[in-house]
Amino acid sequence: MDFSNFNFLSLFLFVIFFVNVLSSQDNAQILNNDQASLLSFMSGIRNDPGYALKSWNSSSVHVCNWSGVRCNTNRDRVVELILSGKSLRGTISPAISNLSFLAILDLSGNFFEGHIPTDLGYLFHLKQLSLSSNLLEGKFLLNWAILDNYRSNQLTGEIPVPLLCNGSSSLEYVDLSNNSLSGLIPLSNECELRELRFLLLWSNKIVGHVPQALSNYSKLKWIDLESNFLSGELPNEVVSKMPQLQYLYLSYNNFISHDGNTNLKPFFASLSNSSNLQELELAGNNISGDLPSIIGDLSINLVQIHLDDNLICGFIPPQISNLVNLTLLNLSSNLLNGSISPELCRLKKLERLYLSNNSLSGEIPSAFGNVPHLGLLDLSKNKLSGSIPDSFANLSQLRRLLLHENQLSGTIPPSLGKCINLEILDLSHNQLSGLIPSEVAGLESLKLYLNLSSNYLKGPIPLELSKMDMVLAIDLSSNHLSDTIPSQIGSCIALEHLNLSRNVLEGPLPISIGRLPYLKDLDVSFNQLTGEIPQSLQGSSTLKQLNFSFNNFKGNVSNKEAFSSLSIDSFLGNPGLCGSIEGMRICKKKRIYRLVIWLVVISLFTILVLCMFGYSLALKSKFNKQFSIFTEENGETDRKEELNHPRVSHRELIEATGGFSSSSLIGSGRFGHVYKGVLQDNTRIAVKVLNLNDSRTSPTEISSSFNRECQVLKRTRHRNLVRIITICSKPDFKALVFPLMPNGSLENHLYPRHGLRNHGLDLVQLVSICSDVAEGMAYLHHHSPVKVVHCDLKPSNILLDEGMTALVTDFGIARLVKGGDHENVSSTHDDSASFTSTDGLLCGSLGYIAPGTLLINFKQYFTCSN
Repeated sequence: MDFSNFNFLSLFLFVIFFVNVLSSQDNAQILNNDQASLLSFMSGIRNDPGYALKSWNSSSVHVCNWSGVRCNTNRDRVVELILSGKSLRGTISPAISNLSFLAILDLSGNFFEGHIPTDLGYLFHLKQLSLSSNLLEGKFLLNWAILDNYRSNQLTGEIPVPLLCNGSSSLEYVDLSNNSLSGLIPLSNECELRELRFLLLWSNKIVGHVPQALSNYSKLKWIDLESNFLSGELPNEVVSKMPQLQYLYLSYNNFISHDGNTNLKPFFASLSNSSNLQELELAGNNISGDLPSIIGDLSINLVQIHLDDNLICGFIPPQISNLVNLTLLNLSSNLLNGSISPELCRLKKLERLYLSNNSLSGEIPSAFGNVPHLGLLDLSKNKLSGSIPDSFANLSQLRRLLLHENQLSGTIPPSLGKCINLEILDLSHNQLSGLIPSEVAGLESLKLYLNLSSNYLKGPIPLELSKMDMVLAIDLSSNHLSDTIPSQIGSCIALEHLNLSRNVLEGPLPISIGRLPYLKDLDVSFNQLTGEIPQSLQGSSTLKQLNFSFNNFKGNVSNKEAFSSLSIDSFLGNPGLCGSIEGMRICKKKRIYRLVIWLVVISLFTILVLCMFGYSLALKSKFNKQFSIFTEENGETDRKEELNHPRVSHRELIEATGGFSSSSLIGSGRFGHVYKGVLQDNTRIAVKVLNLNDSRTSPTEISSSFNRECQVLKRTRHRNLVRIITICSKPDFKALVFPLMPNGSLENHLYPRHGLRNHGLDLVQLVSICSDVAEGMAYLHHHSPVKVVHCDLKPSNILLDEGMTALVTDFGIARLVKGGDHENVSSTHDDSASFTSTDGLLCGSLGYIAPGTLLINFKQYFTCSN
């Protein structure tokens, strides 16, 4: 054995072991230094509400396992510190710059304040830095070297040259958006940003041209320079060398086109190399020239083009239809002329098209009806003529149709009523004539506004307008509408703005308008309205602007409540008005009749008191008679049961339902509305309020429905019939109070509306519900003290409790029969005479029989008639 070689090998292994020991000791010391830097950073944090740094205080937790801290593979250096969205407060300690191997630093979404430490510029391994959404402020410090996603603070001053040109080539993402940075973009050919992919500088005060050096960064995918003060020609030489470009945003600057702002072709030609381009925004500049046909040669991947608010002129090139994946095209507010090419309708994926505020002429192409996903079409403020195409009825996704301020003629096509998702319809300032189609007036989907003003429309206001219970504004002004204002307009419970001015409307102003809970503006000026101004308008808590001018109103007007802020300008041209409004004629008081008037008032008051006293006794007697929970045969048990039904006042119901607000409305029907609420003892209730002022239904019919439902509910008890809590009955208010069913009605599960998702009833649940309904109906027909034929069985009258048990409700048109002989109660029992429905007619809801219940209703009809 060669001992010399053995000694040499032993010495070599010893040296390696010794070096490793020293190296591990050095690495441990370096990690300890990183740990000390983190603790120093933590000392600058004043508040840690979520205990995000709790593990930092534990000596038993290794630094690499601290919350938000990540180390490298060897666990000897900290490489990531991610503490975003922890609601931390304090300052950023300079000690964090000692984490020399840090690659990711994310402190976004906190409340850090003060200045950014200058030493962060020495983190040469840093690739991602996010300090957005904090409270940092001050000028940009010149020795900053690396930045990624730094935005939404309050930085001022110029962008320092070392920020982008620091000799580092690893920077991929720069975001300085939404600050107040000024000066030029400091990029030169010496900058080595070969990996730069995202440059976001939007919403600053940057000036000058787009630097030519930007063309050196061929990996750029996203350039966002919008909302600055950049100028010069569109940067065609820059973008032509960016084959990977996907998003280019240059809107709202001061760019111009080539050749003295007359030629757009060079810029669009330069984008032909960007085969991945998806969005192009040039809006709000001063660019001019014809829209070149070469726009059709852009990337097939383009989904959005924004060229609005410029000086682009000429025709819309039909070649734009080559961009078959476009979902948004905005050419509004330019100088475009000529007709709208039907070729534009070949964009089958188009969802939003803006061509407003140009000089386009000719007719609207009927081929728009072949764009299946079109949700917004804005052709307003042009010179379009002809009629509105019937083909719009094919646009099932259409939500906003804006055709105002054109020269359209003819009638409003009733087929627009088939646009069941329409939220905005504006046909104002055209030359449309004829009646307002009931199909259009009955668009329940309208949520924002209906504007048909400044046309030649005639005839009455359609009653179907009352179906727009979600619309915020209706403007029918400046037409030739006649007849009276329908009281049903009070059903538009979300209405905030109503303008019916400059028509030939007549008759009184409906009281129901003043009861609209959110109405802010009302204008009925320049009509032929008569009578007194309803007190309900004066008592409104939401009305701010009113105009009754130039009508034939009469009577006394007070300057109280909603009228306190009005001037005489709101009442001009009504010689019959007098009152306390400044500038209005004071109402005359004749002294010779004062004594007589007082005597009459006192006499009427005395009679009224006596009548009210007598009426209250009669009402109490009638209430006790109608709402005894059980029949007299049950003796003492009846009286004890009746005491279990609490007395709930009208005021308590108002408080429980938020004043019967629209947000509490959960349903409506022929005789009234249903509101949800919570009583003072936290009982969740559903309140069925009968509409005593509905002109479509006589008071006798409404009262009969109320009495009939009380009669049924007091005589029946079953687990599958809805239980009543109590009633509230006054001369001008009638309501029934039920427990609130948490799962709503069966109709809501079978036929969801307004975007509600189907709850997905399975077969077992459906069979169980059918069984529950059958049990309830069997009880009514065979086992209840007085036999009841429901006459209106449908999914909306079947409620589901928390256990999905079905309960039958709504006995407003039910028929009561006696014993087992099926003889009508009305023929033998005077107390029930008013509870029968109309003989000889089909029983059920007017105008609607739910699918699957037609046969049941016919069966009930023959039961009622025989």
